[in-house]
Amino acid sequence: MNAHSPNIRGAIFMMLAMAGYVLNDTFMKFVLGDLPFFEALFIRGIFATLFMVLLCWRMGALSKFRDLRRLLDHHTVQLRVVSEVGGTYFFLTALSHMPIANVTAVLQILPLTITFAAAWVLGERVGWKRYAAILIGFCGVMLILRPGTSDFDIYAIYALLAVAFITTRDLATRKMPNDIPTLPVSLLTAIAIMLMGVAGMPFEAVEAPTLRQIALLAAAAGILSVGYTFSISAMRVGDVSFVTPFRYSILLFALLLGFFVFGDVPDTLSIIGAVIVVGSGLFTFYRERLVARKAAISAASISTSSRSH
Repeated sequence: MNAHSPNIRGAIFMMLAMAGYVLNDTFMKFVLGDLPFFEALFIRGIFATLFMVLLCWRMGALSKFRDLRRLLDHHTVQLRVVSEVGGTYFFLTALSHMPIANVTAVLQILPLTITFAAAWVLGERVGWKRYAAILIGFCGVMLILRPGTSDFDIYAIYALLAVAFITTRDLATRKMPNDIPTLPVSLLTAIAIMLMGVAGMPFEAVEAPTLRQIALLAAAAGILSVGYTFSISAMRVGDVSFVTPFRYSILLFALLLGFFVFGDVPDTLSIIGAVIVVGSGLFTFYRERLVARKAAISAASISTSSRSH
């Protein structure tokens, strides 16, 4: 096995994770066309919670969930869970009314919005080149959504609101103390989304789900859990700088499934917009790695100089 095999395995794991996420979205889009929104969310939430319990048990993290009060009392955990719930609602609502590739492409601006928000909220240093990449990436999103045209509607705004909530979620995750375990927080999130389904069901006409719909929702929850597991494995196996760009394979999967399953054919402007968003994200990631490398070299030089004196 050659020296690059961990990176290759990491890239494969990342692409499998992205394929899992798109399959989950595909199954949800199928079901949401027939089953009431909150009912579908509740049923998937049951399966997602069960799968997360099994995952926590398998990873030895279930015992840490006993300290539930400590998790719930921490404001960053509360903000993360609330943001995940909001992001799920707006994303799935947009997904049920928009082509899957378009919604997926809009969400690829997340690395840019997180960089922007981290600079303004957390005080992280961002240079003009990354700000320029953020602006260009936002222009790419505008090409996909095209405000002011007949293609732009409330669901395009929902997709942008999903980006805002998920950005907040990731910022809250950055601020979470290191001693707060990840898997119990993810289990809390699954429970919260299931409860959102319960809370919304009285406001819609509940229908008896078919066995096919239940199977699709169970598959969506299971594939989502598998995707989550592969994404963790990808970051642990390979180098972050090599593995992270393979996140954008999600766009290819979304385009293929959108075409073969739903018959969606993206127009030229949407494809150009998606390419711009991905390119801006890759450039931002490259600049972040470059800045981090320079900072590490500078810190090493100062340390060596101090020891020499």
